[in-house]
Amino acid sequence: MPNAALHSIHVYPLKSVGGHSPADAAVQPWGLAGDRRWMLVDAEGRHVTQRPQPRLALAAAEPLPGGAIRLSAPGREPLTVSVPDPAHSVPVEVWRDKVEAALADTAAHEWISDYLGAELRLVHLDDPATRRPIDPGFARPGETVSFADGFPLLLTTLSSLDALNSLIAQGDHADEGPLPMDRFRPNVVVDGTAPWAEDDFRRIAIGEVTFRVTKPCGRCVVTTTDQRTAERGKEPLRTLARHRRFGDQLVFGQNLVPEQEGTIRLGDPVRIIE
Repeated sequence: MPNAALHSIHVYPLKSVGGHSPADAAVQPWGLAGDRRWMLVDAEGRHVTQRPQPRLALAAAEPLPGGAIRLSAPGREPLTVSVPDPAHSVPVEVWRDKVEAALADTAAHEWISDYLGAELRLVHLDDPATRRPIDPGFARPGETVSFADGFPLLLTTLSSLDALNSLIAQGDHADEGPLPMDRFRPNVVVDGTAPWAEDDFRRIAIGEVTFRVTKPCGRCVVTTTDQRTAERGKEPLRTLARHRRFGDQLVFGQNLVPEQEGTIRLGDPVRIIE
């Protein structure tokens, strides 16, 4: 993989809404700096994503200094949300994990609730170093994660997307392709690999930072959601079910855990360590 390089970086300050693509990013033990530190929850404190609310795809969260965000969405005036006082914390649930999170102000709850037509609240992960351990089946002692689905970073490759789109073009829903990479909401996208080469990664380096590759990423209905229109189709799940089924999961991309802190930059070489 002598010519592999980091093609793009993606940070999503608020889980399940649009993010931004910086030229560089600090890698922290629990993920890229600022990635998925905010999350939406329902009245019972359970996390809310594009799975039940596809219109979240049309919203965006712009990072601001100090960890604040500016929310925007069609038909809504943008709203700046400050980092809340961690003393105002509530119990929330992300998948099966129970986590304490700081509650944003009432204006933020009203803004997002009015946009989606549902009673929602916005919460902030004040201390990612201690709040949420990674699944112990894949983690070392003390490793934690933000509000990401399960692991600190998600890696995808351009060659595998090209291969997937070629398979979609041969299927029953060819008119839905080719799909853009934003369907898969990765943190890092790599160029210069063979298709599906990431299946064999165990440890890699991106520039100065090394990562452990923990497990393939099982995909869900979010990948069928057009991130520009919020409309849903059949792909890529239909094609992944035929060609990329690993056990009970439909797989695209690999989950990463950082082995050290550092900074990654566009164009950084990507090396297989083992």
